[in-house]
Amino acid sequence: MKPARSWSLVCGLHGVISMGLWWAREGTQDMLTWHAEHGLQQPWTLWTSAWVHTNTTHLIGNLLALAALAAFAGIAQPRLHGTLAWLLAWPLTQLSLLLWPQIDYAVGLSGLLHAGVAVLACQLLMRQVDVPKAHLWGGFLGLGLLVKLLMEHGWNAPVVWDPDNGMSVVQTAHLTGACWGLVLSAVLNPLARRWPLRAATAPP
Repeated sequence: MKPARSWSLVCGLHGVISMGLWWAREGTQDMLTWHAEHGLQQPWTLWTSAWVHTNTTHLIGNLLALAALAAFAGIAQPRLHGTLAWLLAWPLTQLSLLLWPQIDYAVGLSGLLHAGVAVLACQLLMRQVDVPKAHLWGGFLGLGLLVKLLMEHGWNAPVVWDPDNGMSVVQTAHLTGACWGLVLSAVLNPLARRWPLRAATAPP
């Protein structure tokens, strides 16, 4: 599998299942939603909660952001270890929310999307991808992410009410997602230089 294709498949997975769950029964959605009070009693929700959305605006907004991330990745061509970092950040983003007792539950792709942006920024900054001026693109992407996180200050305001969309926004998920994307990229990128994960392009 080509490196960029693995990232695209993950994006497709999130998009298709998120849309499918939108039409699922409320009981099914609740069973797949991560609740802080359950801790690790329902471990599958560390993954499935990202696919559950509060309302149509929430779903459409996240799907548009997911499409933008997939399109950017189509240009940046992230490596396989970048996709691996993104996958590992998936449950850890949700699990880290237990550090904030104000958070009762969290749904949606936004935390995972912030993790993906952080991974792409790191791969560009570390010139892990074959893109002209990769470090500059990575710098712009990373700076934009940093400014957004600083404006939200999710460490002090973990949950805020969005009156326009009629929903609570777990801003801390944006913070934990970005942090895990950064940490895992910092760990896996040096390892990839030593033991490259290449696409399966060897001749038959």
